[in-house]
Amino acid sequence: MKLKQLFSGVLFAALAFCQLAFIPQSASAQQLQRYVTPVITGFDVAQVPRTEPGSELVFTLYGTPGADARISIAGVPNQYMLSEVEAGVYVGSYTIRRVDRLNDATNVTANLRLGNQVASTQLDESLVTGAPWRSTPGSAPTGVAPSIQSFVVAPTSRIEPGAELLFTLVGTPGGNASVRMRGVEGKIFLNEDTAGTYRGSYTIKYRDRVNNDTDVTADLRVGTRQAVATLRDPLVAAANTAPPPRPGNLPARMCGNCGTVEAINAIEVKGEGGYLGLIGGGLAGAVLGSQIGGGSGRTAAQILGAAGGAYAGREIEKNVKKTTHYEVVTRLESGGTQTITYDTAPQFRVGQRVRVEGNALVLIP
Repeated sequence: MKLKQLFSGVLFAALAFCQLAFIPQSASAQQLQRYVTPVITGFDVAQVPRTEPGSELVFTLYGTPGADARISIAGVPNQYMLSEVEAGVYVGSYTIRRVDRLNDATNVTANLRLGNQVASTQLDESLVTGAPWRSTPGSAPTGVAPSIQSFVVAPTSRIEPGAELLFTLVGTPGGNASVRMRGVEGKIFLNEDTAGTYRGSYTIKYRDRVNNDTDVTADLRVGTRQAVATLRDPLVAAANTAPPPRPGNLPARMCGNCGTVEAINAIEVKGEGGYLGLIGGGLAGAVLGSQIGGGSGRTAAQILGAAGGAYAGREIEKNVKKTTHYEVVTRLESGGTQTITYDTAPQFRVGQRVRVEGNALVLIP
């Protein structure tokens, strides 16, 4: 009889907790996404002559790869998804409808979601070609009127896929600088290396339509004010002229996958408690419960002891099976971050220079 009561108690506890064993577990990649903060490095629109019905607005968002990208257009009820056409580059379009009331100052917001982390930014240019950008319709320009002192390029030897163009703009400090090239989709964003000096590079792609006479313009924004300059230098160096020397503080080659180790986080993940801990704990709890009271009271104590023991046994088994992985967060030169996961403690230190290669980091000597 006692054996039957013990078995009944354990069975009751097992039924109470067995549903936990069948909760679907997220894939490890999905779990890791929760710890990665997405970064937006740029948001661009292919401007149109007029915001009239039938005009197509093409948006490009630059940021952390492998995320969910969406845009919201003021006055348009739904969000619209952008597709990742290459790593970290999201493109999508919206065709203006008759019911829309868009104008040159319509606000557009982009969201980049990775797991439960979201980054947002607002379009900082007009939808209409040549129209000044205003943050809200009717707003007056704000900020210091910017100026551009120089805009140059370190010319390449030949215009071909894989060739790199290095741009330098000198102007008002504290602004946002970008470059547009006819025949190239989107903008090229320049980083402010030192006060008032903005630099960036672009590698020519197969789909680009670029030649030595391609129109190239630079845009420098401070607040809602902007300055524009046209490149006067040729993109290709003359056959008998050596390219100008690079500035001393510009790396020999811009490295998009290089950066500095910003943090190393140890993440503990509990293991899965199986039936061994569930039943073993339940048996132990039922035995202890059988020492309490008598008759129906003893039976109740056995069942409660089995339930509590099953829970405790399952938790103990989880702790025994728990694992620790290590996430190395790297701050890239582009301003974004990249998180690489290791099963064992990595041999890196915060502050070291590294290069991202696939799913691993390589120390830069």
